[in-house]
Amino acid sequence: MLILLAGATGTGKTSLSLGVAEAIAAAGGVAEVVNADAMQLYRGMDIGTAKLPAAERRGIPHHCFDLWDVTRTASVAVYREAARAAIEDIESRGAVPLLVGGSGLYIEAVLRELDFPATDPVLRADLEQQADQLGPDALWRRLAEEDPVAAQRIPSGNLRRVIRALEVVTLTGRPYAASLPGEAPWWRPTVRVSVEAETEVLQPRLADRARRMWADGLLDEVRTLLPQGLADGTTAARAVGYAQALAVLRGDLDVADGVEETIRLTWRVVRRQRAWFNRDDDALRLDGTDREAVAAVMRALDRAGTGRL
Repeated sequence: MLILLAGATGTGKTSLSLGVAEAIAAAGGVAEVVNADAMQLYRGMDIGTAKLPAAERRGIPHHCFDLWDVTRTASVAVYREAARAAIEDIESRGAVPLLVGGSGLYIEAVLRELDFPATDPVLRADLEQQADQLGPDALWRRLAEEDPVAAQRIPSGNLRRVIRALEVVTLTGRPYAASLPGEAPWWRPTVRVSVEAETEVLQPRLADRARRMWADGLLDEVRTLLPQGLADGTTAARAVGYAQALAVLRGDLDVADGVEETIRLTWRVVRRQRAWFNRDDDALRLDGTDREAVAAVMRALDRAGTGRL
């Protein structure tokens, strides 16, 4: 049985996953973690993604971390292949896979049988050139005309997804929305847990975390990644925190403004994550810091009747 621990940034998913894995071990089983955080797929992006260091993983195997160079463009389809392979390998050894993260589309790609149309590098390059010439808002307005449903679900500021949607519409002649999560069949029976935190708790927590990231060496981490091509990465360079650190190193922002922008944009990400995960009415909703959260997950697992502990 697959267990999903999903939720917005900073809600306590990582700590809960370790607690659940240890509870499964105490019950005579084995559990392993599979990452579902898109930015933690990148090698070297550790501080700004709050990636759990190997020494703090309590001996619990973790999969799908550090898969890509920072120059690699993110691909949900490629991630799905890697994550499902890890899950199947874990299950083949009689262990329980814990899919843990906050990247909604990546999670949905693993859990559901979604359709991922092919890509066309020439068409994509043309759309990117149009974005440079006309501006990203012009491409979003075009998407709104050709696929209003997709435009409603993709923010105008998310140029990468706007371009992908237009690419799919052009290549397939079908709405991009048809390939987005909806009523696609499930891939595996899954105990789905939405890990949450109240706004008045989460906002100061994330602000403190952002300040610690900068104090703990985010700028130095970005300097280390520059020779590896971070500034040229189409996905990694846009990650919250990393984009601001790059701006500081270019002289476009001072450190104080970089920190404050990181805090502001992190909360914007959280609002999107909450909207995504709130769509799942059947998920078990838990406060990630609740002492009883681990026990609640274990009860849900027991009700699912895995017979694997």
